[in-house]
Amino acid sequence: MGSRVRRIAVVYATGRGTTGEIAEFIGTALESPEVVVEVLPIGHRVPDLSGFDTVVLGSPVYHGALMKSFVVFVYQRLDQLAKPNVWLFSTGLAPELSGSIGRRWARAVPKNIATVRDALAVRGYRAFSGCYQRSNMPVRAQLRYFLMGGRRYGDLRDWDAIRAWAAGIAADSAQCA
Repeated sequence: MGSRVRRIAVVYATGRGTTGEIAEFIGTALESPEVVVEVLPIGHRVPDLSGFDTVVLGSPVYHGALMKSFVVFVYQRLDQLAKPNVWLFSTGLAPELSGSIGRRWARAVPKNIATVRDALAVRGYRAFSGCYQRSNMPVRAQLRYFLMGGRRYGDLRDWDAIRAWAAGIAADSAQCA
């Protein structure tokens, strides 16, 4: 007798496409013969999330907060997110910070993100680096990034770390089945 097919939704908000690419990557990493994955951008037709076994949510971070449309989406669906196992990821500059102040800042979860994380009672939260072009950042943001220990620009995503995080979700999902 075979095991039941599990359903996982990866739902995300994106500003410039980086978070969407990470969500697609996570969705692909979670697929297996025992798992059906739907990767869904916020703003499109998202089904009732209570019908999924696991929901992975993702948003970019701007000024220490998750994208406003993402937060509104989540709070409108808190009842649907009570049943499935929920995981949360974000993309932002914080994981790239170095130096004593930058590393401390990178380890801290901003209050706005912690509030959403705690409201969802997530099984895990992870911040990932995204893609940053100096030309897309205001001078003040560039200066703040530099002063906090940020030195690199470009595609800073760590695909191995993202793959490992998705593997943890897959293992948890299999255990909870």
